[in-house]
Amino acid sequence: MIIDRLRFGSLPDGRDVHLFRLRLTSDVTIEVLELGAIVRSLRVPDRTGAVGDVVLGYDDLEGYVSDSWFLGGIVGRYGGRIAQGRYSLDGQEHQLEANDGPHHLHGAARGYHLRLWDVEPFASPSGVGVVLRLSDEPGGGYPGRLDVEASYTLTPANEWIVEYSAETDEATVLNLTQHSYFNLTGGAGDVQGHRLLVHADAYVATDATLIPTGDLMHVAGTPLDFRTAAPVGARIDDPSLADARGYDHDFVLRRPGDAGVAAARLLEPRSGRTLEIRTTEPALHVYSGNFLDGSRFGKGGRRLSHRQGLCLETQHLPDSPNHPQFPSTVLRPGETFRSRTVYAFGTDR
Repeated sequence: MIIDRLRFGSLPDGRDVHLFRLRLTSDVTIEVLELGAIVRSLRVPDRTGAVGDVVLGYDDLEGYVSDSWFLGGIVGRYGGRIAQGRYSLDGQEHQLEANDGPHHLHGAARGYHLRLWDVEPFASPSGVGVVLRLSDEPGGGYPGRLDVEASYTLTPANEWIVEYSAETDEATVLNLTQHSYFNLTGGAGDVQGHRLLVHADAYVATDATLIPTGDLMHVAGTPLDFRTAAPVGARIDDPSLADARGYDHDFVLRRPGDAGVAAARLLEPRSGRTLEIRTTEPALHVYSGNFLDGSRFGKGGRRLSHRQGLCLETQHLPDSPNHPQFPSTVLRPGETFRSRTVYAFGTDR
C-alpha cells in the first residue's frame, strides 16, 4: 500500500492544494485533490494488462479552479437541479442562487466541488484511502450547518468505494454525488461506443430545461431503454430526448438501498475494461458530456470535446424538495445521512 502526498498548486488566495496518490498495486492508482474532493486520475488495466486513465481531468490546478463542468468532484449541498432555485421546507420558502438559466444546479457558487476539504489518508486490511471532511455553514438558501464526511477507498478487488455521512443542526436538504466523467478507452476517443446496462425500468420525465415534471415514465420503447446493454451512441441523437444534445437523465433503480446489487454496468469493447456500479442510492443520473464543447484542454493536452466522458452519478432525484412523491432529501437534527456506492473495475475477456 502506498500513499503519496504532493503539492499540486496554490489557489488565488495563496492556500496550497495537495494531491493524494493511492496505490495498492502497480495496476490500479487513484489521485485525489483536497480541492472539491476531486478524483484527478484513476488508472486501471485493460484486458491485455495495459494501464490507462479512465476519468477526465486537468494537468494543473488552474484547470480545476476555472472549470465549469464539475470534473471529478463531489457536488452538493444539492446535486442536480432545483426549479427556479426555490423550495419550501417546513412551511418556509428558501431561495437559492440560479446558475443554470433560472434554476439552481450542483450548489452553484457554494458548491462542494469548489471547496477545500480536510483530508486524512488511511490504510487498513480493506484497502487504502482518504477520509474527506467539510463543514458547510448555513447560507445561500441552505439552512443549517452541515458537517459532511466522505471516504474514498481503493480495495484489492479493484473497487473504488465512495461513502458519505452528514449531520445538521437544522432541517435542510442535501443530495451528494460524485461527478467523475468516465472514459474506459483510457483517453482515446469519445464514449459513444461504450455499452451501457442500467437496471431501471423507469426514468424521470423532464421539461425542456431538464426540470422534472413529477412523472416517472417507463423506459420501454424509448432511447432510455438500457435494460439490455446497448451502445451509448446508438440512440443518443434521438429527437425525443428532452435534451437534444444527448443523455442528461435520471433512472429510477429497481433495487434502491442495496449496495450489494448491480445498478449499472459499462463496457468498452476495444479495451475490454468494465465498470460495475452498486449503490444504496435510489437513482442513477446518466450524463453524456453534452456541454463539453472543446474549448478547454484536459490531461495530456487532449481537447475536452462533446461526449468524451460519461457521468454515472448515484444520487436522489433532482428537484426532490418540490416533488413530495419523490424519495425525501430532507435531513433533520439528530439524523445521520449515509450513502455508499461501489465502482468495481474489471475486464471482459
